[in-house]
Amino acid sequence: MKTKKAIINVENLVKNYGKIEAVRGISFEVYEGEIFSLLGPNGAGKTTTLEIIETLLPKTSGKVTVDGLTLDHDSFKIKSIIGVQLQSVGFHQYLKLKEIINLYAALYDVKVNPDVILKKVDLLEKANSYVRNLSGGQKQRFSIATTVVHSPKIIFLDEPSTGLDPQARRSLWGLIREIRDQGTTVVLTTHFMDEAEILSDRVAIIDMGKILKIDAPDKLVDELLDSGFTRPKETKLANLEDVFLRLTGKQLRTENEKE
Repeated sequence: MKTKKAIINVENLVKNYGKIEAVRGISFEVYEGEIFSLLGPNGAGKTTTLEIIETLLPKTSGKVTVDGLTLDHDSFKIKSIIGVQLQSVGFHQYLKLKEIINLYAALYDVKVNPDVILKKVDLLEKANSYVRNLSGGQKQRFSIATTVVHSPKIIFLDEPSTGLDPQARRSLWGLIREIRDQGTTVVLTTHFMDEAEILSDRVAIIDMGKILKIDAPDKLVDELLDSGFTRPKETKLANLEDVFLRLTGKQLRTENEKE
């Protein structure tokens, strides 16, 4: 069996804001080429943890290594091998999509063909559009496109499907899987348990600044069932989202959107 290689190592990470302990000595690894999700309620410490790994926030103590680079000594190099998702409000509202892609390429000192990148996220026909004229799903796909301009080894996605309809969510999930299948490690946060269960190779459940469990979603569910857990009533084999997608189809709708 092939040994999994850790591309992110976090050891005894602590982050304090004065007397508030946001992250309380957590340790975990993210394996190369996996989709790894951090799950937790608001204020659990998951976003703080990611921002530290992304070099956006200083840690109080502990050790973080990204692809063999240490946060203490190689933060600039770490920035060059990761991609961090921005919300659409972070983009220049008067630049076209292809111009924003070229701007990001210039920032990373790489040469790219914007059409190639936009095609990967099914936005080639919107190359000359503005971000403000995109649908919610298109904005999220474009946001992810900007994270892969420089072919990073790892991308970080913060609640990528928030606010999307079922068709747009499924389309985005497919894109995230494609990026993983091409060799990029994906780290994400989400409040949608179905999203985490469908996408993630492993999840870490964090609360009050501590990690409670880390494992594959199926293993965590099986462990819960083995403990004797039962739902208060029988779970149906389908849900309302299944009905919606069966009736409307899974095809992403774009034909009626503004230009």
